[in-house]
Amino acid sequence: MATPCWSSSVAKKALLLALVLASGLAQAQHETDQDGFTQPLKDLKFNPGLDQREFERSTLDALDVYDPLESWNRSVYHFNYRFDEWVFLPVVNGYRYVTPGFVRSGVSNFFSNLGDVPNLLNSMLQLKGKRSMAVSGRLLLNTTVGVAGLWDPATRIGLPKQNEDFGQTLGYYGVGDGPYLMLPILGPSNLRDTGGLAVDFLADSQINFLNVPEVSSDHPEVTALRMVDKRHTTNFRYGQLNSPFEYEKIRYVYTQSRKLQIAE
Repeated sequence: MATPCWSSSVAKKALLLALVLASGLAQAQHETDQDGFTQPLKDLKFNPGLDQREFERSTLDALDVYDPLESWNRSVYHFNYRFDEWVFLPVVNGYRYVTPGFVRSGVSNFFSNLGDVPNLLNSMLQLKGKRSMAVSGRLLLNTTVGVAGLWDPATRIGLPKQNEDFGQTLGYYGVGDGPYLMLPILGPSNLRDTGGLAVDFLADSQINFLNVPEVSSDHPEVTALRMVDKRHTTNFRYGQLNSPFEYEKIRYVYTQSRKLQIAE
């Protein structure tokens, strides 16, 4: 009959201990709250009139991209936006509609194979021996087995496309990117990469691989097809970022991506 009394005594002691511990924890919580570490947002005051667009703009402005010609670049950006919407994409959609998939694939492979010529030259200029050998293998295999590049067996055997241009070569040797530029139709660039485009175009025309540059000078429709194919294989669409600050975002992403390409 003594057991219930012993159990009651233990329960009272346990309850008393719990109250003491709870009191101590509450006191400790009160003491540590004074420096704001346990509840850092407790006294934070938000501005109810904060303009989210202005916040985003100020955040993007903090990104360091040298753009002294911003007014001109924005005008070109809006031109590209409308040209893409009203001219380029309707032509691309028409091309997709009237051209069978296997023909589009062959055209893309053919022009991609032509692009491996400047890729090889710039890989060699950057002293990238392993990459130069891989691009050489791609060029040889796709031009022969792939029938002038209409097919891409090189990718299937583990020689993926490697993109190198003279803008990257200049960056590899420490040439700065210079001011940001938005080029008509071609899109985002900078002073260094624009000069690189000119050199790559000159090299392509002088090498005259598969006689395509010479034929293109007499048949501008070949150049037009190359431009349409380039737009067809480029996934980017103006307005797809769904942001009033698309210009700033494109500028930043382009600048950072070029830095990564040069560093690889």
